Amino acid sequence: MSLLERIAEADERGLAASALACLERCLPPAAADGGGGESEPLRPLWASCADGRAWTDRLDAARAAMADVDETGSPVPEMLGSAPADWSADPLREWARTCSLLSLDFHRRFDMSVGGDAAEDPAGQLERWSSGDVGGAGPLVAGELRRQTEILEALAEASEPAAAGASGLRGALERSTEGRRVLRAVISRRARGRS
Repeated sequence: MSLLERIAEADERGLAASALACLERCLPPAAADGGGGESEPLRPLWASCADGRAWTDRLDAARAAMADVDETGSPVPEMLGSAPADWSADPLREWARTCSLLSLDFHRRFDMSVGGDAAEDPAGQLERWSSGDVGGAGPLVAGELRRQTEILEALAEASEPAAAGASGLRGALERSTEGRRVLRAVISRRARGRS
């Protein structure tokens, strides 16, 4: 099943967690200040993913806490800005899809070229990868596709949200934290190479 198909079938909890996980991986270093590499400004929003309780208030708080994040090229402001205030499937699905594509594009910028079609429109490339055709995807994009899919799969397997929601969300956060470390390491190596 492709990433787009997973998003199409996910419930509210899976959609919100998937979108938030994408946002988590794209956080600039200045926005994650909880020691241990955890993003404290997003923690309350993660807690709301279990059942949507206090989603709107916590979303407003996350936006306020991260209002000063202004790193060139970061998709985080757009991701947070497009988050729906309503805890319902349709707007959350649109948000999850938007965050998925923005995160893939962010990873693509720092990826190694693997000989894809240079004439292909980047937006079309992202759609193609999300649909399951990963031709031309570099290792960073491939890893990000895998991470997004694994998070949606893990949350879909949790059939009892009250019992399994917390552990499923913890797994999503752990995968995202690891993905963020990988991306930052690549960005750091590139910066050192240019200096």
